[in-house]
Amino acid sequence: MKKQTIYLFGNPLLVEDNLPLVLEPSLKLAFPQFDFVWQDPNENLRPENGELILIDTVVGPDEVVVLTDLDKIERSPNYSLHDLDLGFNLKLLSKIGLLDKVTIFGLPAGGDSVKVFEQLTRKIKEFSQKRPG
Repeated sequence: MKKQTIYLFGNPLLVEDNLPLVLEPSLKLAFPQFDFVWQDPNENLRPENGELILIDTVVGPDEVVVLTDLDKIERSPNYSLHDLDLGFNLKLLSKIGLLDKVTIFGLPAGGDSVKVFEQLTRKIKEFSQKRPG
């Protein structure tokens, strides 16, 4: 059976945005039932059965949050095609009927990796228990 993909987003060069990538090796060990894939948010995301699961950095919260409502994602100003972001991409996929459900595990920008990993592990376990199968 194919593993469910969890996409990781982040910039490896920016400390405030690289936590999903820093945690990738630990996540792979903790959750072998998932396939963790580092992805550019503007490349072609491929929902599996209309669903995407993502881990990304969020600005504001000081702990891991789970977002499932695309309307709660703020869009950055778009002045050219270079300004498109993950939120825009997800909303576009939804609008054209390719995305029915999204789960985003939002990691606090600049968060402590040990503390965030503990919180994220708990949230992924809760998420996994709610899934059919």
